[in-house]
Amino acid sequence: MPDANDIVRQRQCDIRREIDRRGIALKAVAFDSGIPYETLLTYFPNPEGSRKPAVMPVSAVYAILHGKALPGDLVSLLLPSGWQLIQVPEEVDHDEVERACREFLDEKGKAHRVDSPAGRDIAACEDGKLRTKAARLRAVA
Repeated sequence: MPDANDIVRQRQCDIRREIDRRGIALKAVAFDSGIPYETLLTYFPNPEGSRKPAVMPVSAVYAILHGKALPGDLVSLLLPSGWQLIQVPEEVDHDEVERACREFLDEKGKAHRVDSPAGRDIAACEDGKLRTKAARLRAVA
């Protein structure tokens, strides 16, 4: 079994691929987080290259989250399966809770339609969306 550092490095590579897929500029991540661009390249090297990523310290994760430099779902890729980073509100906004409930229920309704990818069952692609909506609901409630 790979050690924790190897697992984190692989997940950092996964994050870089997703950063590129979503069109997020690493220079913008550097600006928002305050982490020098060259340092970010050590954490998220070009996936086409052969360079092994440096393991990100918690201080870098903190800076990325504090600066809202990357979406929480991307940073959550660093965590073990079943864990996700969510932002907890200072106060409960009941309107926001209602919106999150409706978004979850809408997504769940789409997943249970006969014309969805797995029919009335929940497909893996739908499960990911539902988990994200559930995490959002937990965050605002």
